[in-house]
Amino acid sequence: MAGKSLLSRGDTLPLIRRLWRDWMRPHAKALALVLMLVVLVSGATGLYPVLIKAAFDAFAARDANAILLAPLFVIAVTSVKGFSLLALTILTNRVVTKIEADLQTALYGHMIDADIAQIGRESPAALTQRFTTDFLFIKEALTRLSTVFLREVTTIIALVGAMIWIDPVLTMVAGLTVPFIAWPIEKIGRKLRRVAVSTQEQTGQMASLITESLAGTRIAKTYNLEGYLKGKAADTFDEIRRLKMKAANARGRLDPLLEAGGGFAVAAVLVLIGQRIVSGGSTVGDFTGFVSALILAAQPIRALGNLNAIVQEAAAALQRTFAVMDEAPRIQDKPGAKPLTVSGGEVRFSALGFSYGQDAAALDHVDLVAEAGRTTALVGRSGSGKSTLLSLVPRLYDVTKGAVLIDGQDVRDVTLKSLRSAIAVVSQDVVLFDDTVRANIAFGRPGASEAEIMEAAKAAAAHDFIMRLPQGYDTVVGPGGGRLSGGERQRVSLARAFLKDAPILLLDEATSALDSESERLVQDAIRRLMRGRTTLVIAHRLSTVRDADKIVVMEAGRVAETGSHETLIAKGGTYARLHRLQLSDDGEPVRTGTG
Repeated sequence: MAGKSLLSRGDTLPLIRRLWRDWMRPHAKALALVLMLVVLVSGATGLYPVLIKAAFDAFAARDANAILLAPLFVIAVTSVKGFSLLALTILTNRVVTKIEADLQTALYGHMIDADIAQIGRESPAALTQRFTTDFLFIKEALTRLSTVFLREVTTIIALVGAMIWIDPVLTMVAGLTVPFIAWPIEKIGRKLRRVAVSTQEQTGQMASLITESLAGTRIAKTYNLEGYLKGKAADTFDEIRRLKMKAANARGRLDPLLEAGGGFAVAAVLVLIGQRIVSGGSTVGDFTGFVSALILAAQPIRALGNLNAIVQEAAAALQRTFAVMDEAPRIQDKPGAKPLTVSGGEVRFSALGFSYGQDAAALDHVDLVAEAGRTTALVGRSGSGKSTLLSLVPRLYDVTKGAVLIDGQDVRDVTLKSLRSAIAVVSQDVVLFDDTVRANIAFGRPGASEAEIMEAAKAAAAHDFIMRLPQGYDTVVGPGGGRLSGGERQRVSLARAFLKDAPILLLDEATSALDSESERLVQDAIRRLMRGRTTLVIAHRLSTVRDADKIVVMEAGRVAETGSHETLIAKGGTYARLHRLQLSDDGEPVRTGTG
């Protein structure tokens, strides 16, 4: 991909060019105004040594008018610079924060559109860190580039212009030190870039570790893992400290380098201009004006040297950001894709094979038909491929071989929007967003009326408990639905599926984590939801699927048996063996696990 080749060169300029082309150019007018203000600030700074030279020459000539006018010129110049700096700060912050927000919005949008496999490569905490730590570097660099870089470059130009006007020869002598400073600065910048990449990656790992360990506090305490977690965290923090020290030491070399280089330049000028004054070739005004310009130029030169370090750290953050943006999702509409037309809702798996990356096949030559309007149950041990098979229907993953067909249409040939609009999913891992109960149900069909939302909640046996909540349907459920019980969350999820009213229903162990009373309520709601729909269901307990129209036994990614409960029991094969294993001494069903 073009993005990968760009990033692999380790060059900052292509990153800056891309940043300008895609994100800064839309704000060209505001940035042009920033540049005008920068020129005003720099021009005012460049006038300082000229004013000093003129004032000292006037003092030496005892020019009374010039002595009176000099303070007025100084006040005028400093006022222009001060107000220009204020306007520059306000305008720059406005532009930079808008660019930052645009970048964050684009990155978030790409992550939401990305394939599940792509998102799954990093932990949620590490991905979240992209929006915090990485963007701090990017924002800092954008602010510095928009103000410091432009201001200091134009200031140096103005001051060099003033020095040339005062004495061209001395200017050339002072400039001889620049190459001796520039090369070490560039070398330090490259090192900072490498360290910044490692630091940002390590910070992401730290965020993942903290999130993971805090989420698993109960297990950590139960298994006495506090010492292990503390040690692992200490190692991570120490590695980040080591990387930060490397960066700080590298940045620390810049100031002495710039200071020494500036000292050599001033020393050379003092020797030459001192000789000229003694010989009468220069005035005290020439001396004070030139040295003032040289000293004033030292600050922007130092700022540019430090800016290189900040830009290198931001370049590492931009690399990571653009690398995510440049990875196009593999699962997307193919050219010419048409909307899915559902006549009955038959789901057919034809000679289907699937593997996760380079791993062994998770599914191998699966031939299976889920008849329209009927219930097909998938059973089997953990890892047999049940959940993977369900994931292929809405194209959360794409098949490696064969095809998934809905009413004879390959799901890869239809639009994703129409495909997923025809499918409702209820799983054991209920996903509720930190919003109201009403909003979480309405996600099933945005734009649904209040009456339709309530009707869906009643069908899911959720209306009564919702009305008992503090604000009813306006109650905010909290992150992940944490303010509701497991059964309540599942019933809100079912209400969402009722509201969607899709012809195809996927149930992935929807009652596996519920207590008996909640399970009964949810099971009753699920039976109502399944009526007249093509349903593919996975269940822990075989007793919950014995009334399915067809039971499919999965084993090692293949279909081992199909038939009704009675037929499969009579066969005495895999299903019958699973059924026997699930019966404990007191007749209670035993769970077989997920797939």
